Amino acid sequence: MTAVLPLPSSTPARVATPRRFVMCRPDHFEVTYAINPWMDPAAPVDRARALSQWEILRALLEQHGHSVETVPGEPGLPDMVFAANSAIVIGGRALSARFAHPERQPEGPAFHRWFAARELRELAVAAETNEGEGDFTFAGERILAGVGFRCTAAAHAEAQRFFGLPVLSLELIDPRFYHLDTALMCLDEATIAYYPGAFSPQAREALAVHYPDAILATEADAMSFGLNGVSDGRHVFLDPGATELIAALRERGFEPVPVDMSELRKGGGGVKCCVLELHTPRP
Repeated sequence: MTAVLPLPSSTPARVATPRRFVMCRPDHFEVTYAINPWMDPAAPVDRARALSQWEILRALLEQHGHSVETVPGEPGLPDMVFAANSAIVIGGRALSARFAHPERQPEGPAFHRWFAARELRELAVAAETNEGEGDFTFAGERILAGVGFRCTAAAHAEAQRFFGLPVLSLELIDPRFYHLDTALMCLDEATIAYYPGAFSPQAREALAVHYPDAILATEADAMSFGLNGVSDGRHVFLDPGATELIAALRERGFEPVPVDMSELRKGGGGVKCCVLELHTPRP
Protein backbone atom coordinates (compact mmCIF):
# COMPACT_ATOMS: atom_id res chain seq x y z
CA MET A 1 0.00 0.00 0.00
CA THR A 2 1.12 3.59 -0.61
CA ALA A 3 2.25 4.99 2.73
CA VAL A 4 0.73 8.27 3.85
CA LEU A 5 2.21 9.68 7.04
CA PRO A 6 -0.20 11.07 9.68
CA LEU A 7 -1.57 14.56 9.08
CA PRO A 8 -3.15 17.09 11.41
CA SER A 9 -6.85 16.50 12.06
CA SER A 10 -7.90 18.82 9.23
CA THR A 11 -6.60 18.51 5.68
CA PRO A 12 -5.62 21.92 4.26
CA ALA A 13 -7.62 23.34 1.37
CA ARG A 14 -5.63 23.05 -1.84
CA VAL A 15 -5.43 26.08 -4.11
CA ALA A 16 -4.72 25.84 -7.83
CA THR A 17 -2.38 28.47 -9.25
CA PRO A 18 -2.38 29.27 -13.00
CA ARG A 19 0.86 28.09 -14.56
CA ARG A 20 2.78 28.72 -17.77
CA PHE A 21 3.84 25.58 -19.59
CA VAL A 22 5.89 24.73 -22.67
CA MET A 23 5.23 21.61 -24.76
CA CYS A 24 6.48 20.16 -28.07
CA ARG A 25 4.19 18.23 -30.41
CA PRO A 26 5.28 14.60 -31.05
CA ASP A 27 5.13 15.01 -34.84
CA HIS A 28 8.48 13.23 -35.14
CA PHE A 29 8.15 10.85 -32.19
CA GLU A 30 9.52 7.35 -32.68
CA VAL A 31 11.78 4.92 -30.84
CA THR A 32 14.83 4.17 -32.99
CA TYR A 33 17.42 3.84 -30.21
CA ALA A 34 17.50 2.81 -26.55
CA ILE A 35 18.99 5.18 -23.97
CA ASN A 36 16.79 4.15 -21.04
CA PRO A 37 15.27 0.83 -19.88
CA TRP A 38 11.83 1.74 -21.22
CA MET A 39 12.89 2.10 -24.86
CA ASP A 40 12.68 -0.83 -27.28
CA PRO A 41 13.38 0.02 -30.95
CA ALA A 42 11.78 -3.29 -31.95
CA ALA A 43 8.42 -2.34 -30.44
CA PRO A 44 6.02 -0.56 -32.82
CA VAL A 45 5.08 3.04 -32.08
CA ASP A 46 1.70 4.49 -33.03
CA ARG A 47 2.54 8.13 -33.68
CA ALA A 48 -1.09 9.09 -34.27
CA ARG A 49 -2.00 7.68 -30.85
CA ALA A 50 0.94 9.47 -29.25
CA LEU A 51 -0.21 12.74 -30.80
CA SER A 52 -3.78 12.15 -29.62
CA GLN A 53 -2.62 11.52 -26.04
CA TRP A 54 -0.42 14.63 -26.18
CA GLU A 55 -3.33 16.75 -27.46
CA ILE A 56 -5.57 15.50 -24.64
CA LEU A 57 -2.93 16.48 -22.08
CA ARG A 58 -2.55 19.95 -23.58
CA ALA A 59 -6.31 20.44 -23.66
CA LEU A 60 -6.68 19.35 -20.03
CA LEU A 61 -4.00 21.78 -18.90
CA GLU A 62 -5.70 24.63 -20.74
CA GLN A 63 -9.15 23.63 -19.44
CA HIS A 64 -7.79 23.93 -15.91
CA GLY A 65 -6.69 27.52 -16.50
CA HIS A 66 -3.07 27.09 -17.55
CA SER A 67 -1.35 28.58 -20.60
CA VAL A 68 0.58 26.33 -22.97
CA GLU A 69 3.15 27.49 -25.50
CA THR A 70 4.23 25.04 -28.19
CA VAL A 71 7.74 24.55 -29.54
CA PRO A 72 7.83 23.07 -33.06
CA GLY A 73 9.53 19.69 -33.22
CA GLU A 74 12.39 19.05 -35.62
CA PRO A 75 12.91 16.03 -37.91
CA GLY A 76 15.44 13.57 -36.58
CA LEU A 77 14.83 14.58 -32.95
CA PRO A 78 12.15 12.10 -31.82
CA ASP A 79 12.55 12.90 -28.11
CA MET A 80 11.91 16.63 -28.46
CA VAL A 81 8.37 15.89 -27.28
CA PHE A 82 9.86 15.54 -23.80
CA ALA A 83 10.09 19.30 -23.37
CA ALA A 84 10.71 19.13 -19.63
CA ASN A 85 14.28 18.07 -20.39
CA SER A 86 15.04 21.23 -22.35
CA ALA A 87 15.81 23.71 -19.57
CA ILE A 88 15.17 25.05 -16.09
CA VAL A 89 13.25 28.33 -16.07
CA ILE A 90 12.69 30.24 -12.82
CA GLY A 91 11.78 33.90 -12.45
CA GLY A 92 12.60 34.80 -16.05
CA ARG A 93 16.00 33.11 -15.93
CA ALA A 94 16.52 30.10 -18.21
CA LEU A 95 19.38 27.61 -18.14
CA SER A 96 19.28 25.49 -21.30
CA ALA A 97 20.09 21.81 -20.95
CA ARG A 98 23.23 19.99 -22.02
CA PHE A 99 22.11 16.45 -22.81
CA ALA A 100 24.04 13.38 -21.70
CA HIS A 101 23.47 11.14 -24.75
CA PRO A 102 24.63 12.04 -28.27
CA GLU A 103 21.21 11.10 -29.67
CA ARG A 104 19.57 13.94 -27.76
CA GLN A 105 22.31 16.55 -27.76
CA PRO A 106 20.95 18.45 -30.82
CA GLU A 107 17.76 19.12 -28.82
CA GLY A 108 19.68 21.57 -26.65
CA PRO A 109 20.36 24.11 -29.45
CA ALA A 110 16.87 23.57 -30.93
CA PHE A 111 15.14 24.52 -27.70
CA HIS A 112 17.70 27.25 -26.97
CA ARG A 113 16.81 29.00 -30.24
CA TRP A 114 13.17 29.04 -29.15
CA PHE A 115 14.05 30.45 -25.73
CA ALA A 116 16.27 33.10 -27.34
CA ALA A 117 13.20 34.50 -29.10
CA ARG A 118 11.34 34.92 -25.78
CA GLU A 119 11.56 37.83 -23.39
CA LEU A 120 13.73 36.53 -20.57
CA ARG A 121 15.79 38.29 -17.92
CA GLU A 122 18.71 35.96 -18.56
CA LEU A 123 19.41 32.98 -20.81
CA ALA A 124 22.45 30.71 -20.70
CA VAL A 125 23.52 27.30 -21.98
CA ALA A 126 24.58 24.96 -19.22
CA ALA A 127 28.29 24.19 -19.09
CA GLU A 128 27.64 20.98 -17.16
CA THR A 129 25.57 17.95 -18.12
CA ASN A 130 21.96 18.24 -17.06
CA GLU A 131 18.59 17.53 -18.64
CA GLY A 132 16.49 20.40 -17.35
CA GLU A 133 13.42 19.59 -15.31
CA GLY A 134 14.11 15.93 -15.84
CA ASP A 135 16.47 16.22 -12.89
CA PHE A 136 15.66 19.64 -11.40
CA THR A 137 12.44 20.36 -9.52
CA PHE A 138 11.68 23.87 -8.26
CA ALA A 139 10.17 23.58 -4.80
CA GLY A 140 9.75 27.20 -3.75
CA GLU A 141 12.54 27.67 -1.23
CA ARG A 142 14.94 25.28 -2.94
CA ILE A 143 15.64 23.22 -6.02
CA LEU A 144 15.57 19.45 -5.68
CA ALA A 145 18.11 17.84 -8.03
CA GLY A 146 18.76 14.27 -9.10
CA VAL A 147 22.23 12.88 -9.71
CA GLY A 148 23.44 9.49 -10.82
CA PHE A 149 22.39 8.95 -14.44
CA ARG A 150 21.78 12.07 -16.56
CA CYS A 151 22.94 14.94 -14.33
CA THR A 152 26.25 15.65 -12.59
CA ALA A 153 27.00 17.08 -9.17
CA ALA A 154 28.80 19.92 -10.95
CA ALA A 155 25.50 20.75 -12.69
CA HIS A 156 23.87 21.13 -9.27
CA ALA A 157 26.49 23.68 -8.27
CA GLU A 158 26.03 25.49 -11.58
CA ALA A 159 22.26 25.72 -11.09
CA GLN A 160 22.69 26.99 -7.53
CA ARG A 161 24.95 29.80 -8.76
CA PHE A 162 22.74 30.67 -11.72
CA PHE A 163 19.43 30.84 -9.86
CA GLY A 164 20.71 31.89 -6.43
CA LEU A 165 18.69 29.14 -4.77
CA PRO A 166 19.92 26.28 -2.57
CA VAL A 167 20.05 22.93 -4.34
CA LEU A 168 19.33 19.69 -2.49
CA SER A 169 21.21 16.87 -4.26
CA LEU A 170 19.46 13.49 -4.34
CA GLU A 171 21.24 10.40 -5.64
CA LEU A 172 19.23 8.12 -7.92
CA ILE A 173 20.25 4.45 -7.84
CA ASP A 174 17.68 2.57 -9.96
CA PRO A 175 18.20 2.88 -13.74
CA ARG A 176 14.45 2.51 -14.33
CA PHE A 177 14.12 5.92 -12.68
CA TYR A 178 16.91 7.63 -14.56
CA HIS A 179 15.51 11.15 -14.05
CA LEU A 180 14.30 12.71 -10.82
CA ASP A 181 10.91 13.42 -12.38
CA THR A 182 10.25 9.68 -12.74
CA ALA A 183 10.69 9.14 -8.99
CA LEU A 184 9.57 12.39 -7.32
CA MET A 185 6.79 14.91 -7.89
CA CYS A 186 6.45 18.33 -6.28
CA LEU A 187 2.76 18.81 -5.41
CA ASP A 188 3.08 22.28 -3.90
CA GLU A 189 5.92 24.23 -2.31
CA ALA A 190 5.73 22.18 0.88
CA THR A 191 4.50 18.77 -0.28
CA ILE A 192 6.10 16.10 -2.43
CA ALA A 193 5.44 12.49 -3.38
CA TYR A 194 8.29 10.09 -4.11
CA TYR A 195 9.29 6.45 -4.42
CA PRO A 196 11.95 5.71 -1.77
CA GLY A 197 13.42 2.74 -3.64
CA ALA A 198 14.71 5.02 -6.41
CA PHE A 199 17.04 6.86 -4.02
CA SER A 200 20.22 6.16 -2.09
CA PRO A 201 19.99 5.87 1.72
CA GLN A 202 21.52 9.34 2.06
CA ALA A 203 18.94 10.84 -0.30
CA ARG A 204 16.09 9.12 1.52
CA GLU A 205 17.37 10.54 4.80
CA ALA A 206 17.53 14.06 3.34
CA LEU A 207 14.00 13.78 1.96
CA ALA A 208 12.69 12.53 5.29
CA VAL A 209 14.25 15.53 7.06
CA HIS A 210 12.96 18.16 4.63
CA TYR A 211 9.60 16.54 3.80
CA PRO A 212 8.49 14.48 6.80
CA ASP A 213 4.86 14.35 5.63
CA ALA A 214 5.58 13.37 2.03
CA ILE A 215 3.46 10.82 0.22
CA LEU A 216 5.55 7.68 -0.22
CA ALA A 217 4.62 5.98 -3.47
CA THR A 218 4.86 2.26 -4.13
CA GLU A 219 7.01 0.64 -6.78
CA ALA A 220 3.84 -0.05 -8.78
CA ASP A 221 2.95 3.67 -8.68
CA ALA A 222 6.42 4.58 -9.89
CA MET A 223 6.51 1.89 -12.58
CA SER A 224 3.25 3.25 -14.03
CA PHE A 225 4.91 6.71 -14.24
CA GLY A 226 2.50 8.04 -11.62
CA LEU A 227 5.22 10.26 -10.16
CA ASN A 228 5.92 11.72 -13.59
CA GLY A 229 3.07 14.14 -13.08
CA VAL A 230 2.28 17.85 -12.99
CA SER A 231 0.59 19.67 -10.11
CA ASP A 232 -0.84 23.17 -9.95
CA GLY A 233 -1.19 23.00 -6.18
CA ARG A 234 -4.61 21.38 -6.34
CA HIS A 235 -5.04 19.42 -9.56
CA VAL A 236 -2.51 16.66 -10.22
CA PHE A 237 -2.22 15.44 -13.81
CA LEU A 238 -0.84 11.90 -13.76
CA ASP A 239 -1.06 8.41 -15.20
CA PRO A 240 -4.31 6.57 -14.39
CA GLY A 241 -2.37 3.39 -13.60
CA ALA A 242 -1.02 4.84 -10.34
CA THR A 243 -4.14 3.84 -8.46
CA GLU A 244 -2.74 3.83 -4.94
CA LEU A 245 -1.04 7.18 -5.46
CA ILE A 246 -4.30 8.61 -6.82
CA ALA A 247 -6.08 7.45 -3.66
CA ALA A 248 -3.37 8.97 -1.46
CA LEU A 249 -3.60 12.29 -3.30
CA ARG A 250 -7.36 12.42 -2.78
CA GLU A 251 -6.86 11.70 0.91
CA ARG A 252 -4.55 14.72 1.10
CA GLY A 253 -7.06 17.03 -0.57
CA PHE A 254 -5.57 17.05 -4.07
CA GLU A 255 -7.69 16.40 -7.17
CA PRO A 256 -6.12 13.80 -9.47
CA VAL A 257 -6.65 14.29 -13.21
CA PRO A 258 -5.79 10.98 -14.93
CA VAL A 259 -4.09 11.28 -18.32
CA ASP A 260 -3.12 8.25 -20.40
CA MET A 261 0.35 8.74 -21.92
CA SER A 262 1.07 5.05 -22.55
CA GLU A 263 2.25 5.51 -26.13
CA LEU A 264 4.79 8.15 -25.18
CA ARG A 265 5.94 5.95 -22.30
CA LYS A 266 7.55 3.77 -24.97
CA GLY A 267 10.15 6.54 -25.14
CA GLY A 268 10.53 6.61 -21.36
CA GLY A 269 8.32 9.62 -20.70
CA GLY A 270 4.97 10.51 -19.17
CA VAL A 271 2.95 13.59 -18.30
CA LYS A 272 5.76 15.60 -16.70
CA CYS A 273 8.32 14.69 -19.35
CA CYS A 274 6.07 16.41 -21.89
CA VAL A 275 5.65 19.62 -19.86
CA LEU A 276 8.23 22.27 -18.97
CA GLU A 277 7.04 24.87 -16.48
CA LEU A 278 8.06 28.51 -16.68
CA HIS A 279 8.20 29.05 -12.94
CA THR A 280 7.26 32.31 -11.27
CA PRO A 281 8.40 32.27 -7.65
CA ARG A 282 5.59 33.04 -5.22
CA PRO A 283 5.90 36.28 -3.21
